[in-house]
Amino acid sequence: MATTGAGSAGSARPRPAPGGSPLTSTPAIVSASPSPAAATVASAWPVYHRDEERTGVDPTFPALRGTPSVAWSTGLDGAVYAEPLVIGGRVIVATEQDTVYALDPASGRIAWQRHLGSPVPLATLPCGDIDPLGITGTPAYDPATGSLFVVAEMTGPRHVLYALDPASGAVRWSRDVDLAGDDPATHQQRAALAVGNGYLYVGFGGLAGDCGAYRGEVVGVPTSGRGATIAYRVPVAREGAVWATAGPSLDAAGNVYVSVGNGASTGTYDGSDSVLELSPTLLLLSRFAPATWAQDNASDADLGSLGPVLVPGGWVFISGKAGTGYVLRQGALGGIGGQVSSAPVCRGFGGAARLADTVFVPCPDGLRAVRIGSDGSIHVEWRTTSGADGPPVVGGGVIWALDLERGNLLALDPATGDALARVRTGSVPHFASPTLWQGLVLVGTMHGVVAVRAGS
Repeated sequence: MATTGAGSAGSARPRPAPGGSPLTSTPAIVSASPSPAAATVASAWPVYHRDEERTGVDPTFPALRGTPSVAWSTGLDGAVYAEPLVIGGRVIVATEQDTVYALDPASGRIAWQRHLGSPVPLATLPCGDIDPLGITGTPAYDPATGSLFVVAEMTGPRHVLYALDPASGAVRWSRDVDLAGDDPATHQQRAALAVGNGYLYVGFGGLAGDCGAYRGEVVGVPTSGRGATIAYRVPVAREGAVWATAGPSLDAAGNVYVSVGNGASTGTYDGSDSVLELSPTLLLLSRFAPATWAQDNASDADLGSLGPVLVPGGWVFISGKAGTGYVLRQGALGGIGGQVSSAPVCRGFGGAARLADTVFVPCPDGLRAVRIGSDGSIHVEWRTTSGADGPPVVGGGVIWALDLERGNLLALDPATGDALARVRTGSVPHFASPTLWQGLVLVGTMHGVVAVRAGS
């Protein structure tokens, strides 16, 4: 199901997949008119995993030399679940206290901070595991408008999208992004934001515990702040979360890929436990679900825990909670049981990194390196025993990933998964992913940000 407003300029409107029906567009709630960006702010890590394909690769990062060590650590007002960004030479960090910070990357000094509102205390929610609940999904920078976009969960509760000036933190405009008929108390915005086609895309799922009659959805808001909201709502009776921390991935044509969690049905297929390909205006183009979708739904073993990975050659890779990896075709995901190939991989959680045809998959028992063959075949090359299990990034010939339980940052050999170095960062949130910038590895923690110098 989809609702369409203003389409992206110059794009043909694709036909929706059968069975879609329009939602009612949510009205714009704009508190201030957006001001045009005077100039594009240079950016180095503008979105989750650096680009809209979520590759997590920085080809400019320097090679590992010597021993990595902590360069600085800055305490902030709350936990940092969102991946740090680097925009215009500043580190941008959002906290669960609904505060956005810009830090000097040389020292960690605070350049500006913007408190957007009061977060939601866990005691006021029907379930969940983040206290308080504020900004969880990684923000996104749009070079076309020069705006930094952030979704904050605020007392009410309500979800509000803010467009900020990344140079000063000033609010350019804001807008509610809860859809008509939704209960904001049961919807959580955990997926990273994505920018493309003149839209800011926002994924919604539920709280830990899956309480309430929420339904997963992807919402699109024009990056200008003007015009109708568009949305795709998963056609489940309840659940079907779009919550993987990597958020939507965009292909070269601007089509949007998301994974969907389990639904309530174990009888008639309800669109859950799936990978979706959506048009720029969020019309359903194709989808995939495993032939085992009913038992996946019954046992909470769905695909929604890992973001879809776009692989050269026209492939899409996914490996969810059941531990089976699937390769699908971009543009025709295959429907129920229509994968190109499948093989045991691991239970994937968060966001993978992708270097050429190899996908580095975050798994609770250690990262996997999975090579996708030219025919779409799956080849598991190694599993690390280093303890690294968080969403990885790649730079300087090294994989950087966190040991989420022990609060360590590890540098791994991409050929073997062996640990090359280990640095203590302190406690980190679930699914925390590092950011790379000019020899620094930036890590959001439960108390702020730690910067590790990648060699001396």
